[in-house]
Amino acid sequence: MSHSAQAQSTDTPYRVKLSDPQGHIWHADEPEDAGGGDSAPNPYQIVLSALGACTTVTLQMYAARKQWPLTSVEVQVQLNPNGKPATGNEIVRSIVLQGALDEEQRQRLLQVAQACPVHKLLEGEIKIPTTLG
Repeated sequence: MSHSAQAQSTDTPYRVKLSDPQGHIWHADEPEDAGGGDSAPNPYQIVLSALGACTTVTLQMYAARKQWPLTSVEVQVQLNPNGKPATGNEIVRSIVLQGALDEEQRQRLLQVAQACPVHKLLEGEIKIPTTLG
């Protein structure tokens, strides 16, 4: 499966229109203290929300396939909550699972969260060849 998105500047400084081939449209913006209008999530929040969404869906799909009593998933994701590390970055993820799950099921779902596709993308090696059009 191929995934793609497009970003395009708008008439509002730092507000970006985001779209995909399916016709979905969303936006990004910078906070006011960075010169933006704070009218949409900033790019970091969009990346973090992708991890949270993927984690949530992956856990729901796995539990449904196993017919486990998972009733709700909440994922909190933070970038460098304790300050920027000396090297790299740290994304701290906290998952709250609701439902009559036993401890073995809960631990298995934690393992499954580590294997969600966006988690693997962010932890893996990424190359970004870039051209000018």
